[in-house]
Amino acid sequence: MTRAFVFPGQGSQAVGMGRELAEAFEVARLTFEEVDDALNQRLSRLMFEGPEADLTLTENAQPALMAVSVAVLRVLKDQGGLDLTKHAAFVAGHSLGEYSALCAAGAFTLADTARLLKLRGQAMQKAVPVGQGAMAALLGAELEQAQAIAADAAKTPAGQTEVCTVANDNSSGQVVISGHAEAIDRAIVIAAERGLKRTVRLPVSAPFHCPLMQPAADAMAEALANVTIGAPAVPVVANVTASAVSDPNEIRRLLVEQVTGMVRWRESVLYMKEQGVDTLIELGSGKVLSGLAKRIDKELAGTSVQGPADVESFLKTL
Repeated sequence: MTRAFVFPGQGSQAVGMGRELAEAFEVARLTFEEVDDALNQRLSRLMFEGPEADLTLTENAQPALMAVSVAVLRVLKDQGGLDLTKHAAFVAGHSLGEYSALCAAGAFTLADTARLLKLRGQAMQKAVPVGQGAMAALLGAELEQAQAIAADAAKTPAGQTEVCTVANDNSSGQVVISGHAEAIDRAIVIAAERGLKRTVRLPVSAPFHCPLMQPAADAMAEALANVTIGAPAVPVVANVTASAVSDPNEIRRLLVEQVTGMVRWRESVLYMKEQGVDTLIELGSGKVLSGLAKRIDKELAGTSVQGPADVESFLKTL
């Protein structure tokens, strides 16, 4: 078995995440306390108790999801001797999950990762006034089809051009577009006219992973310039290149590009499979990425490790 460990992105948060882990394992509780201290915020209480509306805020959801992922990893190390250098060929994460992956591989400290994600969430929220941007999932679309729909939807009736681009290539049949709200509305109409199964306007507060996020990219460039990045213990598959990266300067550059660039998740998973990976282990809240594994390639296995029962069953496979 050749494993890659993967880390979820925004949308996987849920009130109560991490609570059972903290109750069962001291190392998880200490991880959450470390994040709370780094942010000077009782984020763990928000994770365990809600309210959901506050947890869903981008600036809270991003560090919270990372905290749960790293807590699961630390529990696996503590309870079963998990060693990424021995047990993982790669790590990768979806959008903010790339920061979780880098923290897991030792490129960032936990405190720095928490602070970077808090800032990233705030900067993404501020980049575009609420209501001016939107995102939609084109279900049943392949990447090239979604790119064509987005390109046509970017043109306004008055002949101007708005932003409408592919934000996430998640799997065959699940592509997400992002941009100006009116352009996304046009894309939904065009997608229906071209026979797509379904389009879903996503309940997000900003249009992530598109050129409208440039102010957030600038903020992250400044923040990342002042953070120490170490060489990761295992290669990290970057969202924007769908290939492995280990050089700290390259990691820094790609994280800035990632804010406005497309998350090439389908290609990232296929890249890992081409390198011999046959199993994706998703650490943290939800089962989105482990669920996508088989949709991307039927030969891949996907497993989610979230709570104490998952920890116990996973450690038997090490």
